[in-house]
Amino acid sequence: MTQTQDAPAQTRTRTFSWTDPSEHVKLLATRTGLDILRSMAAGELPPPPIFQLIGGSGLHAEPGSVTITLDPQEFHYNPIGTVHGGIISTLLDTAAACSVQSTLPLGVGYTSMDLNVKFLRAVTVTSGTLTCTGAVLQSGRRTALAEARLTDAQGRLIAHATSSCLLFELPKP
Repeated sequence: MTQTQDAPAQTRTRTFSWTDPSEHVKLLATRTGLDILRSMAAGELPPPPIFQLIGGSGLHAEPGSVTITLDPQEFHYNPIGTVHGGIISTLLDTAAACSVQSTLPLGVGYTSMDLNVKFLRAVTVTSGTLTCTGAVLQSGRRTALAEARLTDAQGRLIAHATSSCLLFELPKP
């Protein structure tokens, strides 16, 4: 019996860069959440490092709603050849939480308290551009509830999530 040897795997590389995240933090004392998000969407401010890390491709912000896009790539894959659930969860968390950010006045910050995700379909590079839209469902003095929906290029629902965010006063500069 002859033993065969598999051909070596083709090596792929990816290089990326990011900007200093403290630049965004400094702006929180002088701009509303919506203003910061719209400045990122217009290219006047760089996106946060996590968006650059996953290769996000678009951002649109309105009061109470944020939409982000991503083109699935091989570097998003898990061991079974589909986009890792952590990437999908990151998109959902970003859209939901940034929707909350889009409603915040000057001097108020937020952080996610929880994220409840339901995965409905697998995602691969053939899924086309993913669109994730978040919306604020309810906002109070200390907490906000938001949801996000992720669809593929054909408009099929891939996953959805709800998120609770804690609202807090930012330290004075």
